[in-house]
Amino acid sequence: MKKVKLSLLIIMMMICVHLQAQAPTRNRQKEEKIEKQLEAIDPSLVQIFKEGTIAMDEQKYKLADSLYSIVYAKAPNFDPVIRRHGSLQLSLGNTQEGINLSKKAVEINRSAYNLTSLAEAYMTSKDSTKYYEAQQLFIEALKLPNGDDVEILAEAVQVSLMVNDLTTAKRVVEKLKEKYPNEIFTHYYTAVMLAYGEKWKEAKKEILKAQEKGLPQEDVDQFLNSGINDEILKINVIFYFGLIVAIWVFGLLLLFLVGKLFSNVTLKAIESDQLETSSVKPGGWLRSGYKTLINIGGYYYYISLPVILILIIGLTGGTIYLFLLAGTIPIKLVAILVIGAIITIYNMIRSLLLKVDYSDPGRELKKEEAPKLFSLTSEVAQIMGTRPIEEIRITPLTDLAVYEKGTKKEKMNDEGKRILILGTAVLKDFKKEDFKAVLAHEYGHFTHRDTAGGEVAFRVQNDITKYFIALYNAEQNTIWNVAFHFLRLYNFIFQKISHGASRLQEVLADRVAAETFGTIAFVNGLTHVIKRQIEFGKFADVEIEEALELKRPINNLYELKGNQDETIEEELNKALNSKTTEEDTHPSPADRFRYIDGIKTVNVLEDNSLVSDLFENWNALTEEMTKTIDARIVRD
Repeated sequence: MKKVKLSLLIIMMMICVHLQAQAPTRNRQKEEKIEKQLEAIDPSLVQIFKEGTIAMDEQKYKLADSLYSIVYAKAPNFDPVIRRHGSLQLSLGNTQEGINLSKKAVEINRSAYNLTSLAEAYMTSKDSTKYYEAQQLFIEALKLPNGDDVEILAEAVQVSLMVNDLTTAKRVVEKLKEKYPNEIFTHYYTAVMLAYGEKWKEAKKEILKAQEKGLPQEDVDQFLNSGINDEILKINVIFYFGLIVAIWVFGLLLLFLVGKLFSNVTLKAIESDQLETSSVKPGGWLRSGYKTLINIGGYYYYISLPVILILIIGLTGGTIYLFLLAGTIPIKLVAILVIGAIITIYNMIRSLLLKVDYSDPGRELKKEEAPKLFSLTSEVAQIMGTRPIEEIRITPLTDLAVYEKGTKKEKMNDEGKRILILGTAVLKDFKKEDFKAVLAHEYGHFTHRDTAGGEVAFRVQNDITKYFIALYNAEQNTIWNVAFHFLRLYNFIFQKISHGASRLQEVLADRVAAETFGTIAFVNGLTHVIKRQIEFGKFADVEIEEALELKRPINNLYELKGNQDETIEEELNKALNSKTTEEDTHPSPADRFRYIDGIKTVNVLEDNSLVSDLFENWNALTEEMTKTIDARIVRD
């Protein structure tokens, strides 16, 4: 379609260029030679012939026709006047008469000019079957004297394009470039051939050179608007978007490699005991570097979304375009692609706008329920030289963690509300001495300001999760969904970075705990937490299954005992001695114990009393938590 459009445009433009260029480029030497030939026949006709030529060049065709008719009547075998008279008839719309006169000129003298004149007559006729004859006349003319005139070469290109003979057209254009490198025709037809070769940018450069030589702006615009500018735009869009995608992919790779590098450097620093552990700047440049890397990685996710958006649109549109080129459109498949793209884009935007309300875990433990526990947390804070925990959230499971609430400014100024999450299940049989060491680890996160930041990481992980769930629910987690694969890849990279930072934070907090309350106490405390996670899970599962089977309420889950000691010990040993992987947010217990081995501590008084003794009514609490779990059980 584009080539047909160009061909039609070429005919119109060629005539425009030819008429414009013909008048000012009349070769005086050639004219004098023709006039001498006429003078030999009849000197009185020379002036009439000259006036007819001037009239024709000035497009006064009727005047030129009457003057040439006089010459033709008195010199019927003077082929130049016959040729020009024939051209005039074509301009006046007398096509057949013009052809007849041009044929007569060729019969008298088979010169390059006469052959060209007849070829032009055939080109202007409505009979397209004459185009091939016109081309053959031009090919013959090119071999004769004067056959290398710029106008003849240009028209030879034109007619070759009209019969779709690109080989001949290309060969003649090369002659134009060789003999007339700076002519308007040369630049114009070079542009045409480049367009046929789909070299759009080069074609535009050549047509602009033709404009510099005199091609009217209107013709330049018609040429460029025939599809050239559109194709250049497509190329530029594809190129620059491809460049953006390449840079984006490089950015992802760089994030992964830098995260990997940080992980290796951190591990090496830990293993060689070269971590900065001062309270002023714990972790040194590694910790601040991880924070910067996580922030960059977080923002990079949001930068990536427009790229993914355009990729979705581009791939969907490109697939449909390929179907169009193939000549068949599978309606069902196209509908699936379009609907899938719309759903994917909709859920992308929705994941950014949808706010999820997060509630605090468990319930608040009142001070009057465990005043001694609050005193213990304040005691540990005082020993560590930091603010005490302001709220304790009690849960029914084995949770043990800390977090801060407040505005970003409050958190950054260490004014956020400090909250401790305590799982009832983990507190059973927990010695106070060991609990203090674990609590010191949690306070270490506060003093190192681990809980003050992390908004970017949290928000990104939250948005990724929302988007992933939305795609999954919409059944768009398919092999051809680029957004789905992006989420998988980005989650993999981001977790590599954030988990590496998390492991560093845990190691630094472990050191603080070991230095403050002793290595043995921390090892015992962490071992107790892990054991209770295994133990409570097994005992609770057995009790709940039995209660469901017998259709009775469940017994107090925190006073259960079982006969699974060997199994529990096996699982505990396996958990303690597992290897750290890059997917872990915490180093393995064995590694954590190894990293703090040999840390010197102050003398700590041994205290084998239990944390549960710090509650005013431990049994009431365990009964309450048991009922909380019971309420969550789905019964027939």
